[in-house]
Amino acid sequence: MPGLYFEEFTAGAVIRHAVRRTVTETDNVLFSTMTMNPAAIHLDYDHAAGTDFGKPLVNSIFTLGLVIGLSVGDTTFGTTVGNLGMEDVKFPKPVFIGDTIRAETEILEKRESRSRPTQGIVTLMHRAYNQRDELVCECRRNAMMLKRPA
Repeated sequence: MPGLYFEEFTAGAVIRHAVRRTVTETDNVLFSTMTMNPAAIHLDYDHAAGTDFGKPLVNSIFTLGLVIGLSVGDTTFGTTVGNLGMEDVKFPKPVFIGDTIRAETEILEKRESRSRPTQGIVTLMHRAYNQRDELVCECRRNAMMLKRPA
């Protein structure tokens, strides 16, 4: 499914992404070790049992990547030039192995690129929820988007 061109984004619109994903232990272990994050809170069940959470937390950077990934098919697949930045990233509730994550994207604003006439900048707010409808991640993202070909 192709993403949206710059002209197709409308400020204020909210896209509820149909694709959801259940986080597995393999996701957490592979991501944490591949990114050189050996934190016991992610990998050591015995250590995690003694924390406030009582079990390992899913690596928050995996959660962020998953949230943005869940949005790609409906927003930027094939139409993005690249990410310009992510800010105001928040994780108000933890994600655990076995949680099913769903996402939505609110279009905050868009503007023409000053230096690239065939592109524009779209500001997106991604939000993710677990199966209990708890907000687990929020991120403001600026993306350089292609304009519709002439």
